[in-house]
Amino acid sequence: MGLDEHNYSLTVRWTGNLGSGTSSYREYSRDHDVEIPGLPVLKGSADPTFRGHRSRYNPEQLLLTALAQCHMLSFLHVAVKHGVVVMSYEDNATGMMRLNRDGSGQFENVTLRPRVTVADAAHIELAEEMHREANALCFIARSVNFPVLHVPDTTAAGS
Repeated sequence: MGLDEHNYSLTVRWTGNLGSGTSSYREYSRDHDVEIPGLPVLKGSADPTFRGHRSRYNPEQLLLTALAQCHMLSFLHVAVKHGVVVMSYEDNATGMMRLNRDGSGQFENVTLRPRVTVADAAHIELAEEMHREANALCFIARSVNFPVLHVPDTTAAGS
């Protein structure tokens, strides 16, 4: 495998057979496990709107999570590249999914709201601009077919 190819694998195992399988829409649970070797099992389900459990992660949350994580990691990389010292980073991300009459649906957009603290106040403007570069580098944002918007809030440490 070369540097330009990375492969990932996991197992999704449905755990929601309540005895009669999918004999009807209400006769099975949407619960499942996501298994990745060497990591804790991720307990998944559907969104509660679709008969899932609130105590488990749903695919929509995980897509939003992947976008927010990827942007943060790309941003931290860009910060090092530009000599901007990031002291803290927190993102309150939101996503909007639209359902269609045929039962399908899709995300219409995601908005990331990273709150970044930089060590030097002189880097605030540059740090705000670096979100565009981070978005262009983010593997996940480059892979989706809807806008990933950014509303950054950058401050300097000690302000």
